[in-house]
Amino acid sequence: MTTIALLSQSYDMSHLVDPIQRAAPALNVVMHDAPDAAHAEVAACWDPPPGALAAMPRLRLIHSIAAGVDNILSDPALPALPLCRVVDPQHARGMSEFVTWGVLHFHRRLDLVMRNQRDARWLRPAQTHPAQCTVGVMGLGEIGGRVALDLQRLGFSVRGWARRARALPCIDMFEGACGLDAFLAGTDILVCLLPLTSETRGILNAATFARMKPGARLIHVGRGEHLVVPDLAAALESGQLAGAIVDVFPVEPLPADDPLWRAPNLIVTPHMASVASPDTIGEQIAHNVQRLLDGAPLSNVVDVARGY
Repeated sequence: MTTIALLSQSYDMSHLVDPIQRAAPALNVVMHDAPDAAHAEVAACWDPPPGALAAMPRLRLIHSIAAGVDNILSDPALPALPLCRVVDPQHARGMSEFVTWGVLHFHRRLDLVMRNQRDARWLRPAQTHPAQCTVGVMGLGEIGGRVALDLQRLGFSVRGWARRARALPCIDMFEGACGLDAFLAGTDILVCLLPLTSETRGILNAATFARMKPGARLIHVGRGEHLVVPDLAAALESGQLAGAIVDVFPVEPLPADDPLWRAPNLIVTPHMASVASPDTIGEQIAHNVQRLLDGAPLSNVVDVARGY
């Protein structure tokens, strides 16, 4: 019987046992602290303890339970084994819903309305056409492309930035370091949907915020490590950024004493923008385990060199 061990040092994965076993009843699914976990052939992970995967001598496959794999790739002892991720067909839709809400929140000045409510102040914000609001999307993969096109269909002026050349209909495209300044300078609302790599780590920093229009806004739904937290707090305090919605953080859960909880004009959300369902996770892991056993090509294999 093939054993799958669920590994995480920061997240309770016990709710995934039943969905994986429903998808493949013949599998033995155990938590990382079970006696037979050390001899598992497959590890399903989110933020596994450093060195834990290397200590599993029979391991043949490492599988993220989400689209992101940076928390696995950060393990300096990561064994050279196939690494796969979950690609939920509904993930892009959920992310687009969340980002659209965020863009409308700022575009329709609901941030101002909420501040006025606290002061019992009745003031109707002026309405402007979406075409007068330029949304810049950083990261134009499957999810970023969906977000950009959905916003364009709503009438917003949309521009995209990627590290390499991409093409999307009706989207103004910028690429690489040479295109970043022009991209940022013309953006009213910046949406970060980048993968986390050595090139993008810390990209949401003081220099980036300074290159944006004074009073621009940020919606961050990429990876927590994209964000330099003190730089965001300073940009909000100074007014260089007039507002932000941040869903992912370098440390999660966000500690209760973190100053971001009290930063001006910031909405903190608990990494909820879009989450794969347990059934989808179970089905995709079970699918890849069967392909592993059959000697067939695996699905959604990560290019470790690129980081996604």
